[in-house]
Amino acid sequence: MTLPKRVKTAFRREKMKKIIASAVGLMLVGGVAATSVVAAESQFGGFWRTRFTYDDNLRGVDATGGNDTGSNYKTDTRSRLYYTAKFSDNFKFVNKFEFDANWGDDGETYGDIGSDGKTFEVKNSYIDYTMGMLNTKLGVQTGTIARGFLFADDFSGAIVTADFGTVKLPVLYATSVDEEVRDEGPGAPGDGHLLSIMPSIKVSDALTLTPHVTYSTVTEDNADFDESDVYWVGADIDLKLDAVTAWGTFIYNGGEADDDDVSAFLLAAGADAGIVHGQAFYASGDDDALDGDRDDFQNPLGSSYYWSEIMGLGVFDDGASNGSPADSITNVWAVNVGVTLKPMDKLTAQFDVWYAQLAEEDAAGEDELGTELDAKITYALEDNLNLDFIFAYLIADDATGDEDVIESGVQISLAF
Repeated sequence: MTLPKRVKTAFRREKMKKIIASAVGLMLVGGVAATSVVAAESQFGGFWRTRFTYDDNLRGVDATGGNDTGSNYKTDTRSRLYYTAKFSDNFKFVNKFEFDANWGDDGETYGDIGSDGKTFEVKNSYIDYTMGMLNTKLGVQTGTIARGFLFADDFSGAIVTADFGTVKLPVLYATSVDEEVRDEGPGAPGDGHLLSIMPSIKVSDALTLTPHVTYSTVTEDNADFDESDVYWVGADIDLKLDAVTAWGTFIYNGGEADDDDVSAFLLAAGADAGIVHGQAFYASGDDDALDGDRDDFQNPLGSSYYWSEIMGLGVFDDGASNGSPADSITNVWAVNVGVTLKPMDKLTAQFDVWYAQLAEEDAAGEDELGTELDAKITYALEDNLNLDFIFAYLIADDATGDEDVIESGVQISLAF
């Protein structure tokens, strides 16, 4: 008997469905099998903290031009989750995620009634692969150049390190701006690139020398602007003795920025001798903005060096006092001395005094930022759970404003 054409078509469709279903099933089985072959060891970690902070006159300049910006109370929570897929001792896939919430925020974070925030940040996602003496980290990762005076941030790029034993040779490349991706119209930065070579030389068990050469270029997406090509040449020195650890950094900054010749420098040094510690740094400023020369130390994107609590962001890092360069060290010099005491096994107390001044006067002809007093007391509730009490007071000078600045708070933090 001959079946109608529409019946034959229906049979063919059903047969094709079975074939497709079988193929998909085989693919799934194969995928599961393949996954089992490349199974990785999962490693987890993270960080969590909640802090309750108060500050007074920390919010820059008020409407009258002074620094009487009033008081601010804030509570916030930060969680970081780390996941690493370890395929072998030579190959890892590293991921770090972050979730932030301000308590009482009715926006997109999870700090309001009902929570259910949409805040999700990818801090890092990269492969870590070693072949012989060559290690490559490729993707979104964290890097540091010159203790943060030049760079300490997350970035998209690569770090390739050759290990020669007592000499390690890292090369860092970071993409800061891509005009094809971030189109902000005429006059906006075009392409930005950062390249650094920073060999670490272990001279002895006590002495390590790290010379470094860093280059940054940023083009302008506009014919009225020229390229900015800036370089930094310097060295870090680290000394570890039985009773003292000391460090030093020197950087010369040259090149061209916005058609002006750059000639600037930064000096920094510090030491820790038992209960006593201290540091000092100087970054040059520009004494004449109209002479065609840039004598102020140039900060590439990603520079971040934390110092005092109020002027230099410190632990709470929610803002710096008026006039201060915060964590981008330029046109400033500062000196610090402090003590660290451990009266009992779980209790640590740190007290610091900072004095800071602009290297060159500001537009109002002022240069003194002030004297800052910092206190931090840490109690270890558990091996990985700490409770911090922080109080900082800035005796403001003219370059900061008429009002003294206060910052204080309590922080509980967990690392695992």
